[in-house]
Amino acid sequence: QVQLVESGGGLVQAGGSLRLSCAASGRMFSNYAMGWFRQAPGKVREFVAAISWNGGNTNYADSVKGRFTVSRDNAKNTMYLQMNSLNPEDTAVYYCAADRYGLATDEYGMDYWGKGTLVTVSS
Repeated sequence: QVQLVESGGGLVQAGGSLRLSCAASGRMFSNYAMGWFRQAPGKVREFVAAISWNGGNTNYADSVKGRFTVSRDNAKNTMYLQMNSLNPEDTAVYYCAADRYGLATDEYGMDYWGKGTLVTVSS
C-alpha cells in the first residue's frame, strides 16, 4: 500500500508562485510514476503534470506548460510541483497520484490518490 499526502497549498495573488509537495509512504515508492491532477470548483478533475519513476521524463498539460515544473526526490519519498505565474484559472484542489504501471497522465489509471490541497489564486 502507498499513502500520499499533499501540502503547500494556500492563497496567492495572480502572478505569484507556490510549491506543492506530495509525501509518500509505503514500499517501492521509486517504482511508481507520479502525477498531479486538479479539480476546479464545479469542474471535472484534469491532468496537470507527471514524472516518471526515475525523473527522466515529464509531461505537462498545455495550460501549465512553461509555468509549472514537476520534480521528485526519491531519497525523500517526495514529489514537487513548482507553480509560477499563477492566474485565477489555476484555482483548484490539487491532487497527487501514483501509477505503478502507466505514465501517470490518465486519472483512470492511477493506483493511489492523496486527499488534495487547495490552491486559490486571486486576481
